[in-house]
Amino acid sequence: MIVVEHLSKDFGPKRAVNDVSFTVQKGEILGFLGPNGAGKSTTMRMLTGFIPPTVGRVTIGGFDVAEDPISAKRLIGYLPESAPCYSDMTVHGFLNFAAEIRGIHGAKREQAIRTAVGLCFLEGVLHQSVDTLSKGYRHRTCLAQAIIHDPEVLILDEPTDGLDPNQKHEIRLLLKRFGQNKAIIFSTHILEEVDAVCSRAIIIDRGRVVANGTPAELRARHKLAGSVALKTHGVAAESIKARLTTLGVVGKVETEATGSQVFVRVFPRDKTVNSELAKAVAQLAAREGWSFEDLRTEEGRLDEVFRSITLPDTVKPSE
Repeated sequence: MIVVEHLSKDFGPKRAVNDVSFTVQKGEILGFLGPNGAGKSTTMRMLTGFIPPTVGRVTIGGFDVAEDPISAKRLIGYLPESAPCYSDMTVHGFLNFAAEIRGIHGAKREQAIRTAVGLCFLEGVLHQSVDTLSKGYRHRTCLAQAIIHDPEVLILDEPTDGLDPNQKHEIRLLLKRFGQNKAIIFSTHILEEVDAVCSRAIIIDRGRVVANGTPAELRARHKLAGSVALKTHGVAAESIKARLTTLGVVGKVETEATGSQVFVRVFPRDKTVNSELAKAVAQLAAREGWSFEDLRTEEGRLDEVFRSITLPDTVKPSE
């Protein structure tokens, strides 16, 4: 549904987006991540035809955004950055206008408005003017206009910005429901949303795509991913390390002793034995009679992967 090929955008001498390529299939929810100034919003504006690329091509549902913009934009629902609305309109008036310019008329228009209002929880402010709305309600009003025509593609720039935790939860559920039969791309700074909603995520930094994969694949890039952590006491750290290194699935063992307690981290020999490692460590601990308080497998943390990928080299922590 979305095909992005070698997309670049220059603003004078500055290249804000640099040779970005990716695809989004129907039924897929793609999280678009990156630090401030990475090029996320600029990329999304090019996807929607809001600004033209310097180089590259975007197709939406098979329609080239530059060559056939009307056909492409009919398929798109777009929530821009900062959720712009006409402040002097009521919520109902704004949504009525959005439906009208989308070519929705008569009874179908009122039904489309009712559906969008219900999905975005706007019943209580329907006849309130936009300029009196809180940031959260303003954002939901703009989201409602993005979905009012039931588009096949949703491009959402920070869709949960300004919402309280309950509202964020509802929007995430809504996106997951939409994601069953639409192609969705949304930018976010909230990494927990990637796990909660996304089937895949892209990290962009300084205009370039630096990572592309499922949340599990991104977490696996963490240096501790797949390792097993164990807390035990009453056994010498050297003895624990010596016994663990005899296991065929073990690559490296690190220990740290504090009084009688020993913290142990066991790394797999290779990524293919991750599922076997915790079981092998637990079985050895039982045979040796080690009393342990905790034994868990580290899945990896998206926030640390994000930092390791996007921090400038001059400020990255040393290994």
